[in-house]
Amino acid sequence: MAAAGYPQATYPSAPYPSPAPAPAPTLGFNVYPSSNPGTGPLVPPQAPPQAYGDPAAQHPHSAITPYLPVSTGIPPGLEYLMQIDQVLIQQKVELVEAVIGFETANKYELRDGLGRRLFEAEEQSDCCTRNCCGSLRRLRLSLAEPGGRPALRFLRPLKCASCWCPCCLQELEVQCPPGTTIGHVVQTWHPFTPKFSVQDAQKQTVLRVLGPCCVFRCGGDVNFEVKTSDESRGVGRISKQWGGLLKEVFTDTDVFGIQFPVDLDVKMKAVLLGACFLIDYMFFEKVGKTSQRSTVLSS
Repeated sequence: MAAAGYPQATYPSAPYPSPAPAPAPTLGFNVYPSSNPGTGPLVPPQAPPQAYGDPAAQHPHSAITPYLPVSTGIPPGLEYLMQIDQVLIQQKVELVEAVIGFETANKYELRDGLGRRLFEAEEQSDCCTRNCCGSLRRLRLSLAEPGGRPALRFLRPLKCASCWCPCCLQELEVQCPPGTTIGHVVQTWHPFTPKFSVQDAQKQTVLRVLGPCCVFRCGGDVNFEVKTSDESRGVGRISKQWGGLLKEVFTDTDVFGIQFPVDLDVKMKAVLLGACFLIDYMFFEKVGKTSQRSTVLSS
C-alpha cells in the first residue's frame, strides 16, 4: 500500500533487456574468456611452444625452431643437421666379436652435442667379406632416424690399397635419400699422411681432411683436421676419442666426434659423416684375428 501523500511508482511490465551473449572463444593454446563479457577483444589463439615438455624425450627432428629460415632443396632426414655444429658417433659393443674375435657387422649411434639421438647406423655386408677382407671390405652402411625412416646410405667398394699403388685408393659414396648421390669421399695419395677429398655430387672438391702420420696415440685423441679445398685454413675436425687402454686393445668399439661450422652446407655435413666412417674402417678397425689396426701404409 502506498504511503499517504506520495504518488505510487509505476514500472514497465516488459522485463529488463538481457545483455548480448559473449562470443565463444576460438579453441587454441592459452585462450581465456574476457573478464567483462561483451566488451573488449578476445586474446587471439596461439600455437603451442615448440620445446614444450622434456626436450630429451622428443624426436630431435621435431624440435626444429620455426624462427630460423628453412632453406629449400634440403634432402629429407637432414633438416636437423642445419642447426648443429657437432656430432658424436659411438660404435656399439658386439659381445661375440669381443669374446671370440669373430667379425660382426658394425652398428653405430649418432647423437648431437646435447646427447639427443640423431641416427642409428648399421653395416650391411656378408660374413665371408667381413672375416676375409677385414677393414678393406666393401660394405653398405645405412643410417635411419629414430623412427626408422631411412635417411642416409654410404657405399664403399672393395679396393686393395697400398701407399705404393695409388691407383687403388679408398673412396665412399654418400646418398641422401638412398639412391640419390650427394657427395663422395676420396682418398688422396700420400706416402705417409692420410688425406681425403670431400666432394660434392659432381666430384668437385669442397673440403679436405688431413690426418696425422701416426694414427695411434696412447692416452690421447687422434685428430683429423678438416680444411678448405686449398688447405689454407681449418674449418672443422674429426677426432677419434681415447676410450681407455683395455677398450682400445681388446675391442674396436670406437667413439668419434665431428665438428663443423653450423652454416656449412647440410649436404657437406652429411659427407663429413661418411668421411668419419671411412676413417674408422681404414685406420681403427681390427684386421682379422691379429688385433692390429690398419695404417696409411697397409690400408
